[in-house]
Amino acid sequence: MKSKPKGAYAQAGVDISAADKTKELIKELVRPTFGPEVLTDIGHFGAFFKLKKYRDPVLVSSSDGVGTKLKIAVLMDKHDTVGMDLVNHCVNDILCCGASPLFMLDYVALGKLHPHKVAAIVSGLAQACREVGCALIGGETAEMPGMYKSGDYDLAGFIVGVVEKNSLISGENICEGDTVIGLASSGLHTNGYSLVRKVFGIDHDSLTLKVIHPELGRTLGEELLAPHRCYYSDLKPYLEEVHGIAHITGGGLVGNIPRILPPGCSVELDRSSWTAPAIFDLIQKRGNIKDEEMFRVFNMGVGMVVICDRDSSDKILQTVDGAGVIGRVIRANGSERVIIR
Repeated sequence: MKSKPKGAYAQAGVDISAADKTKELIKELVRPTFGPEVLTDIGHFGAFFKLKKYRDPVLVSSSDGVGTKLKIAVLMDKHDTVGMDLVNHCVNDILCCGASPLFMLDYVALGKLHPHKVAAIVSGLAQACREVGCALIGGETAEMPGMYKSGDYDLAGFIVGVVEKNSLISGENICEGDTVIGLASSGLHTNGYSLVRKVFGIDHDSLTLKVIHPELGRTLGEELLAPHRCYYSDLKPYLEEVHGIAHITGGGLVGNIPRILPPGCSVELDRSSWTAPAIFDLIQKRGNIKDEEMFRVFNMGVGMVVICDRDSSDKILQTVDGAGVIGRVIRANGSERVIIR
């Protein structure tokens, strides 16, 4: 039999049939994230979500991407963990304001649409959403030949959460003497991958991802694809008691903690109070990178910082995995807001 000739759009690089198949796969993956608040199925022009059970609600929104960690996923041909990364990153961001996630939308852009690759990405998104009770309510999958190489793609997410107005966490209650708690990261999370790719020469020799490093206990690729840790379930019981929360992403501790500090306050951190995962030491030695730059690029083993009084800190330290006191709030003396000793 003669094969059916391709249509003009398919010849231009866009496969509508593949898009239809992808949508069907996505529907089955995301429906388990829906609760009774979701009033539409995937495929409508907009997604409906009914907000209820709040007296004075404030909606908190955020958007982010996974960055060049996607290059590692492409080279490893493993795409589910980056979906988890995206959700966990976005959930952590609104958690800093005291918000609980309501729903999320995703955007996937590819050079060539492979339905099962998109399904793998969405499976990670859906799994992470289910774990925090967030509906994956909609999104967009765009096939864009000429913009991306056939194996490459980009991934972004948009989240909306809610918090009662009187429970917003802004950092304004942070004061001198407060305890600074660090929550352990699971590795690089989603920051610093452009530097990592350069340090290890990954773009020129992808086989370096297959090398097992004894200090890591696994291959470099497996280490670099470790999912971004989500802190929502750990911290949710204590949100009424904390004074400030900082998600340690791009900019590291020195770039993110000042975002929540009120005027007149700085934090003093004790570098010896926590141990960073081995990947950071490996990166620093391979790249001959100074401490100062390491702390500005990477989370250095601390994925979230919680600031609270001593009584509340005891509860968090006793129950949250990987939590430890890493410093204290001090009176600001000059322009330096984060002092690492």
